[in-house]
Amino acid sequence: MSQLKDVLSSSYYKEPVPHIEKDSPFASMMERFRFASEILDLDPGVFKYLSSPERVIIVAIPITMDDGRIEVFDGYRVIHNSILGPSKGGIRYAHDVSLDEVKALAAWMTWKCACVNVPFGGAKGGIRVNPKNLSQHELERLTRRYTANMLDVFGPDRDIPAPDMNTNEQTMAWIMDTYSMKNQRTEKAVVTGKPIILGGSKGRKEATGRGVITTTLAALSKLRISPSNATVVVQGFGNVGSVSAQLIYEQGAKVIAISDVTGGYYNAGGIDIPEAIHYSMTNGFSLEGFDGAEPIGNDELLELDCDVLIPAAKENQINIENAPKIKAKIIAEGANGPVTANADKILEENGIMVVPDILANAGGVTVSYFEWVQDRHGYFWTEERVNRRLNRMMRESFDNLFMVSEKYSITLRQAAYVYAIDRVATTLKLRGIYA
Repeated sequence: MSQLKDVLSSSYYKEPVPHIEKDSPFASMMERFRFASEILDLDPGVFKYLSSPERVIIVAIPITMDDGRIEVFDGYRVIHNSILGPSKGGIRYAHDVSLDEVKALAAWMTWKCACVNVPFGGAKGGIRVNPKNLSQHELERLTRRYTANMLDVFGPDRDIPAPDMNTNEQTMAWIMDTYSMKNQRTEKAVVTGKPIILGGSKGRKEATGRGVITTTLAALSKLRISPSNATVVVQGFGNVGSVSAQLIYEQGAKVIAISDVTGGYYNAGGIDIPEAIHYSMTNGFSLEGFDGAEPIGNDELLELDCDVLIPAAKENQINIENAPKIKAKIIAEGANGPVTANADKILEENGIMVVPDILANAGGVTVSYFEWVQDRHGYFWTEERVNRRLNRMMRESFDNLFMVSEKYSITLRQAAYVYAIDRVATTLKLRGIYA
């Protein structure tokens, strides 16, 4: 243990992602990684290995703009770990994408895949660009050139991209086509999150929200709360939030508050979620003006007395300032990093069960795995089969983490990192270090 503590206290490992803000979700993830490593008494060499990405790729992406100018964009792909299988992770397009951010997100994917027993490693990619400033043709040229630069990285047995911030099914279709043309064969399994007609999986769009609710129901069961008697608050009404709200509503729960960028909406008697979804879809995907509930501030929404709080919007929503005011019995993290590391202890002391993001929102990568399997076999499942298998894997993962939390007398979040890191470290020891 002393050896590991020496490594943990070194200046390098205190700040493994030096340019990420200390209160960012990525810094919180690294803090939890350190804690789990101490619980496991991880070998210092293994700790160093798992703290470092296997491969970092930086590329310049020149494209010809519609007006004839040549612009050059920075592109990244980080393979954090491939011990469990091909690396897996999304590609984001954003003006503030940085290499350090991509490194941290790649590590996060390693733990998320291990947490739900998906045989993938972790990766992430990004291009520093504001996609709103590019035409559709420019976005296509950007994507195809980025893919061409990554031909020795991507591959169904090597590294498998997926959509992320500001990328979508069309982006994945361009990547698949570019890779296929260069390899002179159609290779659907090189990406996931594709249109169904190109080998995408049914149930993929709803998968993250479905995973959130499957783990929420498991948590309610542990607390002996019937879903039909539960009150629920959902922060965020995008794909994850709206699907989560709909599915828990279908279980008979009373959803008393929802929110989007226009603000929060509260109804103590329960909100008609299908009506709210219909309103949002016909109102430019906005809840502004929704008359099925009263306006409420975001801070007040998070602090409502409820059984389940689902933060499915942004990071750092529950922090050291408002954590003492949270009254929910269960927090199911639909977003990445909605709870800061310094709020964990407060929530634990107040008896709040947190279903951590690397479990709760892992439904997306789980169904991405299903898509990859279906593409490899050339046989596609019904949506009912996808959902059934997703529910089973998410529930089994929750039960695994619950057992770990009881074994070590730690929280579910701590158990998630302990379980994931132990799984990767054990696999590393069995495979050994190739020389």
